[in-house]
Amino acid sequence: MKKRFTPLLLLLPLLPLADAQAQQAPSPYRTRFAVDAPVTAGLGALSGVGLLLISRKDGLNQTELAALSKQDVPKFDRFSAGNYSTSAQTASDLIVYPSLLLAPGLLALDSDVRARYGQVLGLYLQTMAASNAAFTLTAGNVYRYRPFLYGPEGGSKRTSHISTNSFFAGHTANTAAATFFAAKVYHDFHPGSAARPFVWGAAALVPAATGYFRLKAGKHFLSDNILGYSVGAAVGILVPQLHKTTSRTGLSVFPVQGLNVNGYAYSGLGFTKQL
Repeated sequence: MKKRFTPLLLLLPLLPLADAQAQQAPSPYRTRFAVDAPVTAGLGALSGVGLLLISRKDGLNQTELAALSKQDVPKFDRFSAGNYSTSAQTASDLIVYPSLLLAPGLLALDSDVRARYGQVLGLYLQTMAASNAAFTLTAGNVYRYRPFLYGPEGGSKRTSHISTNSFFAGHTANTAAATFFAAKVYHDFHPGSAARPFVWGAAALVPAATGYFRLKAGKHFLSDNILGYSVGAAVGILVPQLHKTTSRTGLSVFPVQGLNVNGYAYSGLGFTKQL
């Protein structure tokens, strides 16, 4: 099992490689508690709505299960229909859950990041809330049968409401959001670091491993994992990017909300450009 954690652990020696003699770098991000805290809370609430929708879904009955056919699965995904492995499911759990803690934990080893860890941790919470909201709202509204239903195994799980949550892969999405966030933050704090390609490579491998084991476990089809990986990676990169300061890019994009003169609430994105 130790080998499964190797890509993530590669980050450990790479994060502290910033020049110890250099002056402490300014934060590449602009955050405002009055704006970001409500945004994060709102995303958390959306996740709760998604979980409620998932809990209200119906599973398949025995007649519906008997009617399932691998031929109904698109050819792109058909090769994994009928997969089932409890050991692969355990392996995927042993990657995703530690990753959610290791990603921000490894960033704390970097002195520049650690000096602004409250800000970075706030962005991380916003990132994970966004990733989880995207997953739960999608899974709560879309019925796609998990691959293992096309085989004989699974026991009582076969009629559970969660057996319809194949689209899309939440484990893969959340792992990608965590690792790509860590890589993006390291990238932004150390724009000249030679370690950046290795950090990005490690960030890409970990969610790929999660997706592989979810595929072997019969939890998700390949297309579910590809979409989950893409959503998680995009969120992990975009949330920090949307908070970049003008001092690093000349362009700053940040969430805004408030009340207009007529008393109506508004929300959106604010842009500033350094001239």
